[in-house]
Amino acid sequence: MHRIVPATLAATLVLLPLAAPATAAPTPALVTVIQAVPGTTVAVAVDGRQVARNAAVGDVLGPLGLTPGRHDISFTGADFTVDSTLEVGGGEASDVVLHLPAEVDGDPVVHSYDAPTGAIGPGKARVLLAHTATVPPADVQVDGETVFTNIANGEFADADVPEGSIEVALLPSGAGGDPILGPLDLSLAAGTLSMVYAYGNPRDGSMAVIAHTEELAPDGSVVPTRIDTGSAGMVDDAVTTFASPATHDPSRSPVAVALLLVLAASVAAGGARWSRSRAG
Repeated sequence: MHRIVPATLAATLVLLPLAAPATAAPTPALVTVIQAVPGTTVAVAVDGRQVARNAAVGDVLGPLGLTPGRHDISFTGADFTVDSTLEVGGGEASDVVLHLPAEVDGDPVVHSYDAPTGAIGPGKARVLLAHTATVPPADVQVDGETVFTNIANGEFADADVPEGSIEVALLPSGAGGDPILGPLDLSLAAGTLSMVYAYGNPRDGSMAVIAHTEELAPDGSVVPTRIDTGSAGMVDDAVTTFASPATHDPSRSPVAVALLLVLAASVAAGGARWSRSRAG
């Protein structure tokens, strides 16, 4: 037997739209803003909304949750305004750094750095190191051997390295003799990402570092034992990676240590585990 549906009800059934599936909110991007201009305070605004009124050198703002897409970030000091734009994707993390250029008395500039937040293997630490200081190009010695050369302001590098200690020293580019800084030891903890920035000018005593550290998820990969140096500004041979943590001297200055590592790692290029670029 067939059931008969009244015409009015049938029309109603036909005209009713299907319920639209629920749309998930986009995953926000996480943006950290860093003030690295010594001797001044700045107001910071994102898309016209003030997020800091008097950010001093060394201040780390955020992370700020931003919708995927393009955002305007402005910095206003007593005698300057710097406007910048940042394109972000959902779930991504990045740092925006206001700093001085390489030339003395230059106007502040802005660079952004994507945070390499992927999973990491056991016994490894990840470092993104950026040179945002007012210093000339420099060479770096690692464990007494010159391995990185001619690193400039605005460049950065990131790497997965074995946890432990490395001895580094900074020298004027192409020159021998005594180091400008170091040699000093650095100790890196496993399972962490350190975003590290050198800033300031050694001539006026303002040179220092700003850093923040995050934990990373494990991926179970094998601890590396060598880094291929590639070709850009590097010595010809591969270099052995860091020594065991037993050599770390906790009495060394962590600020000076981190600064040297910034300048050392920033010039690494083209290797299997190192990547180098100039910030956007």
